[in-house]
Amino acid sequence: MFDTITHRWLRVPYTLNARVIKSARKPVATVLFIHGIGNSGSVWDEVIKHLSPDIRAVTIDLLGFGQSPHPSWEVYGVKTQARSVLATFFALRLRGPVIIVGHSLGALVAVEIARRYPLLVRSLILCSPPFYNLHDDEKKFLPRGDIVLRNIYKTASNHPEQFLQVASVAMRYKLINNVFSVTKDTIDSYMSALEAAIINQTSFDDVKKLKLPIQIIRGTLDPIVVVRNIDELTKARENIRVSAVLSGHEVKGRMIKATAEAVQQAVHGTL
Repeated sequence: MFDTITHRWLRVPYTLNARVIKSARKPVATVLFIHGIGNSGSVWDEVIKHLSPDIRAVTIDLLGFGQSPHPSWEVYGVKTQARSVLATFFALRLRGPVIIVGHSLGALVAVEIARRYPLLVRSLILCSPPFYNLHDDEKKFLPRGDIVLRNIYKTASNHPEQFLQVASVAMRYKLINNVFSVTKDTIDSYMSALEAAIINQTSFDDVKKLKLPIQIIRGTLDPIVVVRNIDELTKARENIRVSAVLSGHEVKGRMIKATAEAVQQAVHGTL
């Protein structure tokens, strides 16, 4: 009851589960890692192992995932997630500006944080960002990748039980990241985040308004990222750089090394 009054009615943001994995005595920079949908902060462990010891690395579990609260009534959009990340930022007594690394859904949350709280963010590293252009209504014989993907997401959202079965097979055969987890207990938050943060996103427009350094890392085998949209962003903004690696959507394989290298570049101001 107290939780409902505090967070639902008074709109006090939740404090998220966080880990300070590297805690240098005098860190040259603080890097905040935000995971993607269905994952948790542990997805960044291999990336953080490659970072120099003078970097403070902090991971969080987004609202509805990992060890963070899972309120059944919440709408898991990027605005809600950004407010909870900010509350956690202050609870940890971190000092900005920080470098934010976001994967997939976490990339969209990172953009929202930079948009809402620009003084707290030094630069962004966006891994596999699912930027979809919701305003391009060109009539073509074949639909854009944005439309195809959003229709797939909507189908999954309307049939959570079937999606859960497919996800279970993918997890069993390790077709996705080891820390990815969708169960009967978490399927509601997963679907809520899918609809609120990804299907109905505004991140594609929002990222164009940011002036801070942004590095986008995409996998050449990623079926989720629309390359046309990434190319459009780099043409529209000089502060956005892109690197492509032989990888899929998840933070695995070559994506790990590419992300760690991007963090080191951001720390030393060469991003």
